[in-house]
Amino acid sequence: MSAAVAAALAAAFLDAPWEAPQLAAAGRWALGLRRAAWLDRLAADVVAQHPRPPCDAPRALTALLVAHPELASAQAVARRRGRPLRVRHLVAVPAAMGRARWPVPPLGGAADLAALLEVSPGELDWFADVRGWQRRAEGTALHHYRASWVAKRGAPRLLEAPKPRLRALQRRLLREVLGAVPAPPVVHGFVPGRSAVTGAREHCGAAVVVRVDLTAFFASVDAARTYRAFRSLGYPEAVAHLLTGLTTHATPARDLRGMPPGGDADERFALRHRLAAAHLPQGAPTSPALANLCARSLDRRLAGLAAALGARVTRYADDVTFSGGEELAAGAQRLVRCVTRVAADEGFTVNPAKTTVRGRGERQLVTGVVVNERPNPVRSEFDRLKAVLHRCAVHGPASVEAPGGVDLRSHLAGRVGWVEALSPSRGRRLRESFDAIAW
Repeated sequence: MSAAVAAALAAAFLDAPWEAPQLAAAGRWALGLRRAAWLDRLAADVVAQHPRPPCDAPRALTALLVAHPELASAQAVARRRGRPLRVRHLVAVPAAMGRARWPVPPLGGAADLAALLEVSPGELDWFADVRGWQRRAEGTALHHYRASWVAKRGAPRLLEAPKPRLRALQRRLLREVLGAVPAPPVVHGFVPGRSAVTGAREHCGAAVVVRVDLTAFFASVDAARTYRAFRSLGYPEAVAHLLTGLTTHATPARDLRGMPPGGDADERFALRHRLAAAHLPQGAPTSPALANLCARSLDRRLAGLAAALGARVTRYADDVTFSGGEELAAGAQRLVRCVTRVAADEGFTVNPAKTTVRGRGERQLVTGVVVNERPNPVRSEFDRLKAVLHRCAVHGPASVEAPGGVDLRSHLAGRVGWVEALSPSRGRRLRESFDAIAW
């Protein structure tokens, strides 16, 4: 009963002018009371805690009232007198946007979100799946994602690709909502106009390059953090819950059981634990932008740490890189310990096995780019690509098997384009070899 009374009071408060006397009067009307000094004290405390009406957060206001000692005391007194508090009048308060830092589209309620996505309310509930029905469903026909494991050094990676209809909705959210949020300067991954190449250029010619890898970057961002990210955009609670459901996924047990070998027992357990809870699926169009949004606090702290050390820092997804002069080189291990603590504070875990410290006399590698003097491809990879192009030109494309069954021409064109972005002179030679192939 206390939750129902608190919800009715929250609705009445939000429907009234946001001043303590008016809130108290609205509360007396909602509960059918003539006098109630406790409501005056309760209303005054609510206004003190919320100088602005939290129209976008009626659930949070209800939770505050449920836990408030004034309401608890009033209910106890009313029960002893045999006249428990009851809801006499109920107000339906329309949801509203909160304050938005960025020009995101206004979505006051579920109907607005359904209109933006051009789906019916029922379809919106089905795709958001906020109650987790699909995870418990047998078989795969009702699931919105297709899962595939990728073996790699350490624990394997799970790719979860949304099926076409959900993928289309996520792409619209990426374009209409998340695209309005600018990324911090340190972020170079999944940002228009930035790339692995622009991030690597920041570290060219440094005395030392320190790389730190964040374990299970996407899976580390759970539904609670995603919900808070949408709330930070100004969206009301109900809309934020639906948006969270549309962009997170709890991996079904069937897919978890298919985890291939790789990694030690602790790594595998931690990965299973993250994947079993709702998280950002690696493979969804919205996950990179949402991960960047949820990591804004991490990025600010990393930037502050770099500024204090006179260093440069970039982040490309889970790859954090610092570079600087001799002072940074002398304190590189201390920097790694600081980054590890900061990452833990922000809900991420550093993988010590992938942490590297490289001086000028060693190959300094950032997101697959050699940065000792200027951006360059890894020599061994460049030589292999050069040999493949030569073989295709001399013996024909049929003499080379495309990796993973992809289109060989597109695959080689992409690799040549990557080298061109790093080193125009080397890329030009490869492009001439590519153009000489008789496709």
